[in-house]
Amino acid sequence: MTSDLQRERLAYRRSRARRSTLVALASTVVFAAAVWFGVTGAPGWPRVRDSFFDWRVALRSLPAVAGGLWLNVRVLVVCEVAVLVLALLVAAARTLRGPVWFPLRALSTAYVDLFRGLPLLICLYLVGFGLPGLRLSGVPTDPVVLGGIALVLVYSAYVAEVFRAGIESVHPSQVAAARSLGLDHRRTLRLVVLPQAVRRVLPALLNDFVALQKDCGLISVLGAVDAVRAAQIESSLAYDFTPYVVAGLLFVLLAVPSGRLADRVARRAARRQGAL
Repeated sequence: MTSDLQRERLAYRRSRARRSTLVALASTVVFAAAVWFGVTGAPGWPRVRDSFFDWRVALRSLPAVAGGLWLNVRVLVVCEVAVLVLALLVAAARTLRGPVWFPLRALSTAYVDLFRGLPLLICLYLVGFGLPGLRLSGVPTDPVVLGGIALVLVYSAYVAEVFRAGIESVHPSQVAAARSLGLDHRRTLRLVVLPQAVRRVLPALLNDFVALQKDCGLISVLGAVDAVRAAQIESSLAYDFTPYVVAGLLFVLLAVPSGRLADRVARRAARRQGAL
């Protein structure tokens, strides 16, 4: 049975929650109204509205831009898998111990330093125009493939450091316990270290992949007809910038679920650490 004191506390908490919700809603409405009137009251608003928010142009360009976004989604899925595999290999190589593994550690460190410091746009140009320029047999010439290679090279360097931080955060006693049970280095890494490391760095990994979703639009600089290039084509046909706004909104809709998932995972990780 619930006591009178507990019922009063629950009623008080519900009233505070309702009041907080109403205050948040009212402040949001006031802020949105202030922004709306401030923007629409600007002297150049009619020209901006016609150039960026033309509904007829938006509806006409939506199928082409959405078709280009489907290419971005496919590139994103393939690149995410490739980034996870390559980054994990690089991170594992950087955590190897012993002088015999020095060449592999040096190579993985040089890779991370190079592609983590190289701007993505420059990497896209180097890979997209440099590799075909070699005229070697078997080298891809498809701009989508070349753009994906550049994305994987750059983002693997970032994600490798995230993995390495997670691997090094596992206490050495965990490794010692696994070795005492007869596990070799490979099985210790696979069965003991990596599960704990991935769980600890999962929020950071999700944030990196949210950034990758946006940067997939940069493959358009190589000529791939993705959402950004489709918006550029539609904009040149209509003499209007509205297709770019449509492409931007589609990218936002694509990133919002991943962003909320990253926030949820981060909150769960924080609660788990607070409970320890």
